[in-house]
Amino acid sequence: MRFLNRVIAAAAMFAAAMGAASVHAADDASIVVYNAQHDSLTKEWVAGFTRETGIKVTVRNGGDTELANQIVAEGAASPADVFLTENSPAMVLVDNAKLFATVDPATVAQVLPAYRPSSGKWIGIAARATVFVYNKTKLTTDKLPKSMLDLADASWKGRWAASPAGADFQAIVSALLEAKGEDATRAWLKAMKTNFTAYRGNGTVMKAVNTGEIDGGIIYHYYYAGDQAKTAENSNNVALHYFKHQDPGAFISISGGGVLASSKHPKEAQAFLKWVAGKKGQEILRDGTSYEYAVGEGAASNAKLVPLNELDAPKIDASKLNSAKVTDLMTQAGLL
Repeated sequence: MRFLNRVIAAAAMFAAAMGAASVHAADDASIVVYNAQHDSLTKEWVAGFTRETGIKVTVRNGGDTELANQIVAEGAASPADVFLTENSPAMVLVDNAKLFATVDPATVAQVLPAYRPSSGKWIGIAARATVFVYNKTKLTTDKLPKSMLDLADASWKGRWAASPAGADFQAIVSALLEAKGEDATRAWLKAMKTNFTAYRGNGTVMKAVNTGEIDGGIIYHYYYAGDQAKTAENSNNVALHYFKHQDPGAFISISGGGVLASSKHPKEAQAFLKWVAGKKGQEILRDGTSYEYAVGEGAASNAKLVPLNELDAPKIDASKLNSAKVTDLMTQAGLL
């Protein structure tokens, strides 16, 4: 009997030790996020998540395409647990390489249906609207293009700008390709080469419009909102034109988040993604200074933004955006 009691006691001690080790391992678990979103926004997400869960997060920053290509090159050996982007095409690149795990259904359910790509391997975590910024001292509303495609007309030669090397503009072209097809996209890009002026960065495009160097340009909405919230020195003379009518120029770009199939800490990685897409993560979009749209079910965006449901954006399946083809077409057009 004494022997049996000693065995039971030893077994209990072993189980307790194993339980403690398990808890300790969970306490020590940390994740690595490859982050192509704005550094300041992701810092807020990470701080809130770690404060609530105790899970540590290491962030490695880079560009959409840069980090997507790095993940593909690293394959199953990637140290990344989570990938966050500004635009969808980089997510599609990783998804097509079959490197994402399936997102937990409870996390997917937190996101509005329009921002859930059909693959189910990643989700929308934020969104940005395509806009035509214009100098309101040079253009009246009746002189604005009714469609982004109108910028191919000879009357716009030398009068509009964009940042073609950036992932933002390439995402817009990806949507044009998906919506209108290869021939129409190739023709528009050819006309763009003739008509537009290239700048480096959306903020630089807006500054050029503000100073009157150029009449207008294609950028995302939050550059204007962010500048207006500060000194407005780069946007005093600028106004936003929303194309609406499901025009390619009304494209809403989805910022994506996904968990890598090779993650060493899948439970913690899934928890982080769920937190970002959940109530508290989306409130950071509403209350913070990123001025990106919230995409969670029942989540409100910043009150200064035109509501998403008023933008009448084209219905684009983010899973079908083709960054490789866009790069080829833009290179052929002499834009890259």
